Parts: sequence; C-alpha cells; structure tokens
Amino acid sequence: MSKTETVTLNNGVKMPLIGYGTYQTPPRVTERCVAEALRAGYRAIDTAQCYGNEREVGLACQKSGLSREALFLTTKLWACHGYQDTLRSIDRSLKKLDLGYIDLLLIHEPTGDVYEIYRAMETACQEGKLRAIGISNFLEDRYLDLVNHCKVVPAVNQVETHVFRQQRKLRGLECQIGTRHESWSPLACGRNGIWKHPTLLEIAGHHGKSVSQIALRFLTQQGIIVIPKSTDSEHMRENLASLDFDLGPEEMGAIGQLEAGQSLFGWW
Repeated sequence: MSKTETVTLNNGVKMPLIGYGTYQTPPRVTERCVAEALRAGYRAIDTAQCYGNEREVGLACQKSGLSREALFLTTKLWACHGYQDTLRSIDRSLKKLDLGYIDLLLIHEPTGDVYEIYRAMETACQEGKLRAIGISNFLEDRYLDLVNHCKVVPAVNQVETHVFRQQRKLRGLECQIGTRHESWSPLACGRNGIWKHPTLLEIAGHHGKSVSQIALRFLTQQGIIVIPKSTDSEHMRENLASLDFDLGPEEMGAIGQLEAGQSLFGWW
C-alpha cells in the first residue's frame, strides 16, 4: 500500500491528498470498485447525489472493516434551490450513505440560490452532520462572490484541473482566502492526447513511472487534491503510487508549459 498524505483544511480537518472518484460508475459496480479502492489503500471516496451511487458507496465503506474515522467521504448537492430544500437534501444523502456524517459536502455547481444553499450547509455543519463544506465548479467570479456573502470560507473548491488546464489564477485566489483546490478529471479523461504526449512520456520514462502517475504527481506536488477514477484494481494501485516519488523543478516547469488555457469539457 502506498503512503497516505493529507492536507489540512481551513477548519483543521485533515483530508487525503488523493482519493477515489466514482463519477459515471454505475451503481451495480460501485460497491465492488469502492471496496477494491479501499483495499488498495484509498481512504477518501468522492461521490455525488447526481451520480446515483451514494448508497453503494456507503455499503462498501460499511463492509470494509475500516473505522469511520479512517474514512473521508465527499458528496455533492444537486438540484437544490434554497435553504429548506437543501437541509432536506443533506438528510437524504446522510440516509443513503448511512455513515453517521459526511466529511465534506460541496455545492455541485453554482445554480439555485447559492447564498441560501450555502447557509443551509453552514447550519448542517454546526449541527455536526458535516465536518467541512465547500463548492465545486465555482470559477473566479462566482467563488469571490460567495466568499463575500458567506460566514464560513469554503474549505474546498473542486474544479476541472489537469496538465492542460492548471487553474493558476483561481488557485492563487483560493490560496489567499484559505480554500483548498481539488481537481476533478485530473487525468483529463484521456483527452488531448495525454497518454502519448511527448513531454509526459519523456518524464515518465526518466522516473520509470506511467503517464498517469506523472500527471497526478504534477498536481499533488503543488498541494492540489486529486480524485482519479478507475474500475481496474491495477490502475487504482498505480494512481495511488503516484505519491511515491517527486518531480524535479525543470520537470514541473516543462509540464507547466502544457497549459492550454481552456476547458476540455465545456466548463467555460
């Protein structure tokens, strides 16, 4: 099992630097995949209401034999509009996961009355239902707007981030304010020729690592939380092992030049 590194969120909660993502993992295979990820050494699992697999994630965690304190569960709100329906939505996720509490709850995207949705999350956090709260897909303007209207600074902002979209400006703002940056699709879903990119292949060859491991380490070495997804147990272990080495300054600089300046998924 690879070493587990953590980052400390702005409220003192520790979160694993690398987790296991369950986006587009059908419920029928989610329980098996999460169980394999936990056996491989992952301790953070990322799901969402709209993925339709919260129940299966919870079941895998319950059957893992690991203590609740050893796990870090993230889920995300979907189709909430205001304060009261958000409170009900949080309770539905708690019931489906059936793990007592949620470690990190995110607004999935900036829709609905974001101020009231976030206020409900603050309430649920005060009640002990959530350990930390944050956001997802909030770029600079929406992020700053929420920060100026909330009491609790978002602990995490989960945004498309990979070697081709590095989010330097947003990360700079988050660093000043105290929000941790988290990457969804840290391997760009295999797009943009990432697996055959000459820069990544050369660096991978130098370290005896895979392109996936190089792309992930580029992010985690900067303190960016990542949640790679795979349904293959060998790839799960390979991704987790991306924490076992370091890239040199010149290698980090070379990968930094891969910034394309735009989303690969239509996220502005």
